[in-house]
Amino acid sequence: MDKPIIASPNVTQHILNRFKLRADKKLGQNFLIDHSVVQRIVEAAELSEKDTVLEVGPGIGTLTQGLAESKANVVAVELDQRLLPVLATTLEGYDNVRVVHGDILKVDIMAEVGNQEFKCCANLPYYITTPIIFALIEKRLPMERLVAMVQKEVAERMAAKPGGKEYGALSVAIQYYTEPEIAFIVPPSSFIPAPSVDSAVIVCKRRTTPAVEVEDEKLFFRVVQAAFSLRRKMLSNSLKNMGISSAQCAEWLSLAGIDGKRRAETLSLEEFAALANTYKQINK
Repeated sequence: MDKPIIASPNVTQHILNRFKLRADKKLGQNFLIDHSVVQRIVEAAELSEKDTVLEVGPGIGTLTQGLAESKANVVAVELDQRLLPVLATTLEGYDNVRVVHGDILKVDIMAEVGNQEFKCCANLPYYITTPIIFALIEKRLPMERLVAMVQKEVAERMAAKPGGKEYGALSVAIQYYTEPEIAFIVPPSSFIPAPSVDSAVIVCKRRTTPAVEVEDEKLFFRVVQAAFSLRRKMLSNSLKNMGISSAQCAEWLSLAGIDGKRRAETLSLEEFAALANTYKQINK
């Protein structure tokens, strides 16, 4: 299909002018104008005509067009009502694309993707990146992989290993459910308006089972949050935020075989699991 490539400065500007659009800062809108980035995102998603792909926030259809060209079945969920007539125009002729007006945090995702396994691609607004990612992975949807463009700093936190300053509660949560890997970095010059920071495309492959075995998932994440609540403090201090005394905390750490002088960013997922499972045992 010989259609103008949306991911180019001239075409994007023409669309914005035609529909009298400006990027909405409150919605974190930046329009991608680099077609090679679109192509690399589509490649990272490893799409075929047999796949269903959920796109979060299609905007003016820039990435949607690339996804549609892969022949996959595309379901694009857009919150901004102003963009619906734009998408109806820019995606005209692509019969494998369906645009849904709604909030990705509220729509029935499984109903929209036809109650089947799917992949997800998104150029996520910085202000709501984490809530959207967690909404997608915590529901245990049959999402084979998530390919998301996010702020570079967020991508580094998602993929971080123990021991570094980027490693935190977000790293543990993402890696519990998925195997994240940064695919490539996207400079500000790839967008209009140009954001003030680099972006990164991260690929999160769903794990068939969580990375570690825990008796109580909610408790596991409570422990993780408590451990990182006082980031520069020793575990013997931060874990008291579980609502326990110093003596109880010391006993817990001892039974789990973890030195209370350590800091949360040094613990592996296995050690967090050991902490959570031990806590569950001593509080039965």
